[in-house]
Amino acid sequence: MTRVKGGTHAIKHRRNILKRAKGYKWGRSTKERQANEALAHAGNNAFRDRRRKKKEFRRLWNIKINAALRKYGLSFSKFVGALRKSELDINRKTLAELAENEPKTFGKIIEKVQ
Repeated sequence: MTRVKGGTHAIKHRRNILKRAKGYKWGRSTKERQANEALAHAGNNAFRDRRRKKKEFRRLWNIKINAALRKYGLSFSKFVGALRKSELDINRKTLAELAENEPKTFGKIIEKVQ
């Protein structure tokens, strides 16, 4: 049986790692071991933060809605409770956008809820 050298695959793997680590500082962009470790940590952070982003946006929407409700003398929790009782199904993202960009429409929703 003939001998097969595995050099091309190793080079291809190394080149792929270094290509993905482009733009990293110091040895992380040029040295294979450091680049591989940096990519592993970057992957973990990206995975975690994709989930964290959803929580941060929900918090932001709540803050925007609450700020708009204060002008009408309402609190966020009372408004959400009234929304549920009136069976209006509007999500927080939409409410936040209405509160920020279209206050008149948001005022009409508040009147309907009360």
